Amino acid sequence: MNVYTRPDLKGRGDGEGSVQVHLDPDLKIETAKVFAIYGKGGIGKSTTSSNLSVAFSLLGKRVLQIGCDPKHDSTFTLTKSLIPTVIDILEEVDFHTEELRPEDFVFEGYNGVRCIEAGGPPAGTGCGGYVVGQTVKLLKEHHLLENTDIVIFDVLGDVVCGGFASPLQHAERALVVAANDFDSIFAMNRIIAAIKAKSKNYNVRLGGVIANRSHATDEIDRFNQAVGLKRLAHIPDLDAVRRSRLKKSTLFEMDSSPEVDRARAEYMALARTLLAGNEVFDAQPMKDRDIFEFLGFE
Repeated sequence: MNVYTRPDLKGRGDGEGSVQVHLDPDLKIETAKVFAIYGKGGIGKSTTSSNLSVAFSLLGKRVLQIGCDPKHDSTFTLTKSLIPTVIDILEEVDFHTEELRPEDFVFEGYNGVRCIEAGGPPAGTGCGGYVVGQTVKLLKEHHLLENTDIVIFDVLGDVVCGGFASPLQHAERALVVAANDFDSIFAMNRIIAAIKAKSKNYNVRLGGVIANRSHATDEIDRFNQAVGLKRLAHIPDLDAVRRSRLKKSTLFEMDSSPEVDRARAEYMALARTLLAGNEVFDAQPMKDRDIFEFLGFE
């Protein structure tokens, strides 16, 4: 594993009880804006990431989307297939990276969005952070980041370990996808705590919330006001989104309709906001018991 322990950070871990693992500084992504997308499992992070990638591409940006989930299904609406993962390809060459070509692990999707599925270790073994590190190492070795404007990490589920928080060590902004319900907001609170912890030692900052799969946003907005956060976009619970997934397509490839057009416009507005360098938030997450009491009462 490519790890690096900075002596100047000794005693400055990510938080109480944490075991801080620092990536090799040579693996830092310096030539692109990097966003990490987090949220509760099943909340629509991959749908959000893929449509946001297309929106960036339509603004003329060179986009790379990296799926960080063993299911390797982040990019299938862009590529129309389940592309092989970095970890699977590395195993085929016995981890001799010099034997690989970019086309072995980078696949072109809709409107030129380049797609990578990092994959993950077999269930119950290994560390997701290692896989993310190997993926970034490959990108650097093959100079693929030198002609990239935007990198989007689409990261699985809630943050429960340092491994799957590792994209935060590369990102400039971390965004949280949440629905207007108890479980999503409860998970968002924990994700905010992870982002805040990583921001002590890395450049990542909390960039805001994308409300998804919800007609209303009142509970998200109430939570945001309480902790010091802001909603950047709102994608309602649309049947068009469900149909786009079944068609293995992004919303930008669907037939025009009022709801599809509204969703496209929201993604385009979000992309413009992020490109402009949206404000950052020093949100203060609640303790689990406090947010339990805060949520769910009408």
